[in-house]
Amino acid sequence: MNILKSIGAVVAGLVVIFALSYATDAVLEAAGILQAGTPLPMRGSELLIAAILMYRLAYSVAGCYVAARLAPNYPMRHALVLGMLGFVGSIGGAMVSVQQSLGPAWYAWGLVVFALPCAWLGGRLFAKGQIH
Repeated sequence: MNILKSIGAVVAGLVVIFALSYATDAVLEAAGILQAGTPLPMRGSELLIAAILMYRLAYSVAGCYVAARLAPNYPMRHALVLGMLGFVGSIGGAMVSVQQSLGPAWYAWGLVVFALPCAWLGGRLFAKGQIH
């Protein structure tokens, strides 16, 4: 039964990350700041792209916190499993993004570089709130 709870905790964290990211993207598209279905600009919008990177990283921390919070045991391990999924997925995304010029390479590889630190931070924030 714990394996199902563990899978559920990681999936819930993933859902949080995707839901928050897509909701924020939708708000930015509705405001005309981003254009739906188009690649990120390669140059000239560095601050916007840095802001997108920052909110995605913050949402990764939040999702990993949720995974740790819902974990039946070993909360940090659950946060790091989600981080590993993000790390592997981000590598694939970065490779495609760079090959197809979907945005600046630093953005795509930034998601890779910070996937595990964000996971650790999410797990740590949960652990810090625990009474030992």
